[in-house]
Parts: sequence; C-alpha cells; structure tokens
Amino acid sequence: MDQQQPMSFQGQGQGQTYQGQMRGQQSGQQAAFMEDQDLLYTILADLKRTAREYTTAFMESSCPTVRRTFSDLLNSTLSQQTELYRFMENQNMYNASSPALQQEIGKQIQQYKQTLQKTQQYIQQKAGSGQQGYSTH
Repeated sequence: MDQQQPMSFQGQGQGQTYQGQMRGQQSGQQAAFMEDQDLLYTILADLKRTAREYTTAFMESSCPTVRRTFSDLLNSTLSQQTELYRFMENQNMYNASSPALQQEIGKQIQQYKQTLQKTQQYIQQKAGSGQQGYSTH
C-alpha cells in the first residue's frame, strides 16, 4: 500500500499550521480525528463566518480606529480564506462550481447599478427636502 505524505496548510497572519494525516496510510493505524478534506472544509466555513462577523462589526462601528481594526482583521481573514481555498483546489478537495456565464454576470452587475442609482437618488431627494418626513402617497 502506498504511504501518503502528511499535508499541511500554513495560514498567514497568525502563523497557524493545520496538519492532518490521510486515513489508512498504513494498515493498523488508528483513524484520524477527521479526514483532511472534512477538517479543511470546517476551517474554510469558519473563515467565511468570521469574515461575515468582521464585516458586520465594521459596518456598525462609528469609531475610525475600531473600523480600521475590523477592516485589518477582515483583510487578514480573507487572505487566509483565499490561501486555504487555493490549497484545497490544488489538492482536488474543493470542486468550485462551474464559472458563471459572462452574460449572467453582466445582468447582475446591471441590476446592482440600477439599485445603487435608485438608492442614491432617494438619499439625495430626502437630503434635498430637509428630511421633512416621508410622503404618504
């Protein structure tokens, strides 16, 4: 039976190392706590959750220093997520969905631009009217 090498992922920022051994390297060895792929999916999911929480905290902070701290933490988390994703993809552990059609991406961008434009018009209208309240008609 071929002996597989242990694989590891070196996260940037905190110097964390994620290591695991493939199950069934040699007969007689105990099974690993989790398969590498399962463990890495768990870490990837945790990084996604952390990024969402940092984004929320950033958006809700009014202090520039706190906002900058959450922004730095978010950027670090996104870098770690990208590195882990690429590692998993290179190891054939993560099957990315098929690329979206350029046409579909274009539609989504157009919808976003229209929504943004309407939002900006609404804000300008309310700011121009002195925020006298909402119309009931």
